[in-house]
Amino acid sequence: MISPFLVLAIGTCLTNSLVPEKEKDPKYWRDQAQETLKYALELQKLNTNVAKNVIMFLGDGMGVSTVTATRILKGQLHHNPGEETRLEMDKFPFVALSKTYNTNAQVPDSAGTATAYLCGVKANEGTVGVSAATERSRCNTTQGNEVTSILRWAKDAGKSVGIVTTTRVNHATPSAAYAHSADRDWYSDNEMPPEALSQGCKDIAYQLVHNIRDIDVIMGGGRKYMYPKNKTDVEYEIDEKARGTRLDGLDLVNIWKSFKPRHKHSHFIWNRTELLTLDPHNVDYLLGLFEPGDMQYELNRNNVTDPSLSEMVVVAIQILQKNPKGFFLLVEGGRIDHGHHEGKAKQALHEAVEMDRAIGQAGSMTSLEDTLTVVTADHSHVFTFGGYTPRGNSIFGLAPMLSDTDKKPFTAILYGNGPGYKVVGGERENVSMVDYAHNNYQAQSAVPLRHETHGGEDVAVFSKGPMAHLLHGVHEQNYIPHVMAYAACIGANLDHCAHASSAGSLAAGPLLLPLALFPLSILF
Repeated sequence: MISPFLVLAIGTCLTNSLVPEKEKDPKYWRDQAQETLKYALELQKLNTNVAKNVIMFLGDGMGVSTVTATRILKGQLHHNPGEETRLEMDKFPFVALSKTYNTNAQVPDSAGTATAYLCGVKANEGTVGVSAATERSRCNTTQGNEVTSILRWAKDAGKSVGIVTTTRVNHATPSAAYAHSADRDWYSDNEMPPEALSQGCKDIAYQLVHNIRDIDVIMGGGRKYMYPKNKTDVEYEIDEKARGTRLDGLDLVNIWKSFKPRHKHSHFIWNRTELLTLDPHNVDYLLGLFEPGDMQYELNRNNVTDPSLSEMVVVAIQILQKNPKGFFLLVEGGRIDHGHHEGKAKQALHEAVEMDRAIGQAGSMTSLEDTLTVVTADHSHVFTFGGYTPRGNSIFGLAPMLSDTDKKPFTAILYGNGPGYKVVGGERENVSMVDYAHNNYQAQSAVPLRHETHGGEDVAVFSKGPMAHLLHGVHEQNYIPHVMAYAACIGANLDHCAHASSAGSLAAGPLLLPLALFPLSILF
C-alpha cells in the first residue's frame, strides 16, 4: 500500500507544477481585481428597463457545491485546470441567496419549491400550484387554494410562453407553471387513488393540456402519460414500461392539437431530427415529447432521437421571440437532481454543464437591454467535494491522501447519504479497486440510503438584465417571481408600469428607491 506521506508529497509537487507562470506574479491578481472593481462600479448605473422577455433557468438540485464542481468540470472538459473557469452564470452581475424550506419541511422537495419560485407563494412539500392550505395527497383540500404562476401572468399579458425540461413535462418543476395538484406524483389518472378521482381532481398531464390551452412551446419527456393505457410507444415498441398509462382512454396529444386554431401552425414532434428540421417561422405551437418518461442523461443521450437541452432552448426562443410583446420561458435542467439522487455525480455534473451551455445560447440570442434572465435552483443536495485536492485534480478523482483512520483512498466527491455506501469485509470499500471514473459510478456516502436526499441550505440566484439588481441579499424563495413580474410589468404589481417611458425605462415605483438608499452590498 502507498504511504500516505508519499501521496501527500506527490500532491504537493503536483500543486506547485500546476501553478501557471502568470499567477506567480502579484501583478496578475492585482490587475484582475482592478478590472473586476471597475466592472462593479459600472453596476451603479442600474438597468431599469421594462423586461420584454423573462427567461428562468432552474437547475434542479443545483446547490452551491454543485455549481463549483460544474465550473471545474467545464474547465477540465476544455483541458484546463478548471478552478479558474467561468460558467455562464458566473458572468451574471447580481447574485442572491434563496431560502428553500417548504411551509412544512426544513429540507424541501421540488414541488413545494416550484410553487414558491413560480407562483410566489410558499407551499407544502409534494404539492404544486396550491397554497399551504392544501395537504399532500388530499384532493378535497385543493379547491379554493389554487395559485397561479408567472407563466399564466405572462400569457394573460399577451406574451408567448414556453416550458423546456429534461424531465417529464408533468414533473414537479414544470407542473407548478400550469397545474394545481395536491400530489406531484399524479402524472396521469393511473397514478391517482380512486378517492381523488371520485372527488373530481384531475391528473397533471390532463391539466397540462386543459388549464392553459395556449402554451406556445412545451418540450421534454413524458409521452406515456398522454396516451391511453397500453398504447404502444412510437419509439420503444416492445417496451411495456413505455406504453400509455391513461385509464380514461384519452389521447391528450390529439386533444392538444384540437384546441389550436386552424389558421395556426401546430406541431407535435417526438425526436431530435424533427426538432432540428422545423422552420421556427412556421411554428406557432410546439409540443415535443422525446421520451416516455424523463429524458436520457446527457452522457447517455441518443444523438438521433433525443435533443440536448441547449438545442431545445434555441428552438424555443426562435419560436417565442416572434411575439412583439415578448415571452416568458422556463428552462429546467431537471436531471442534475436525478444524478445526485442516484449518487452518480458524473451524470449530475454533466447535466449541469449542459444547462450552462443552454444559458450561454440564450444569452447570445437575447439582449441585456430587454431580457431579464434568472438562474437558480430549487434546493441543494448532500453532495460535497474536498480532501485537499491539488489544483487541476480531476473533479472525479481521488484525494491526494489516504484516510488516516482506515488507510484507504477516497474520492474528492462524496455524499452525506445515498446508495454509494458499501462495506466489504467489514470495512469501507477500497475505491482504488473500482472504476471511480465510470459514468455511473456511485460515490461513497456516509449513510446507506437507496436514494440520496436533498440538502437544506440556501441556493444561489444569479440574475442579469432589467431589474436584476432587485435580486440581492438573502430572500425567501417566493420573492423571485414577484421580481420577474415587476420587471416585466405583468401580474398584479403594475402601478409603476403606467409611467414607463417610450424608451422602455420605468419611472421610480414601489421597488425603485433612490440610489443613495441602496447599501454597497446590494449594488456590488
